[in-house]
Amino acid sequence: MATSVKQMMEAANAAVPRITPAQAREMIAKGNTLVVDVRDESSYHDKNFAKDKTVIVYCASGGRSALSGKVLKDMGYGEVYNLGAFRDWAEGGGAVDKPGEPGR
Repeated sequence: MATSVKQMMEAANAAVPRITPAQAREMIAKGNTLVVDVRDESSYHDKNFAKDKTVIVYCASGGRSALSGKVLKDMGYGEVYNLGAFRDWAEGGGAVDKPGEPGR
């Protein structure tokens, strides 16, 4: 029997803790944390994707980040957290690099 998207979302949300922007800022400040935007696909491998780092994933609404967080957990990443929506991060005071701004 095929797994439905709803079942996948429930499993992902049960496996990957949801955190607030404030909690994400605290983790980032402690260091050794990788923040991943899963809104778009990437065709290259980033050596920063080490299993010994804390990984925070986010996307546009929280769904893809939940699913990608679950996949990372299934792949052996230990500390994986779902920040949810990018908007929550930006509105919660998180730093955002904007392409085209001076110094970026």
